[in-house]
Amino acid sequence: MRYRKLDSSGDMTFGRGQADFYRDIPEAPAQAVKTRLSLRLGEWFLDTSDGTPWNTEILGAHTQNTRDAALRERIEGTVGVSSLDAYSSSYNPDTRSLSVSATVTTSYGTATIYYTNGLTKTTG
Repeated sequence: MRYRKLDSSGDMTFGRGQADFYRDIPEAPAQAVKTRLSLRLGEWFLDTSDGTPWNTEILGAHTQNTRDAALRERIEGTVGVSSLDAYSSSYNPDTRSLSVSATVTTSYGTATIYYTNGLTKTTG
């Protein structure tokens, strides 16, 4: 699997040749998970049925029963992710902030993903 790296601002990296990509390492599917979590439902004009249901199932009113299931489904449905081994989340209703930690087994090994307020960190 080959996946373009993102910089610290979440923008795709360009201009460094093969150094701009993760290739056949756990970080490739982990980056795909990050991208899938960041894509809001209806945001992609080519497929408005794809995306994470942030407004309706995660951060919306009365979402405590749907939040984790929706996030787990997005993670588990990512290409290259074989299994979701560990998952935890923390939601602050006052600030509407969400933190997610997940450990996944990928086709290339294990990766841990930290997602907080749209910012992510991946470790292999």
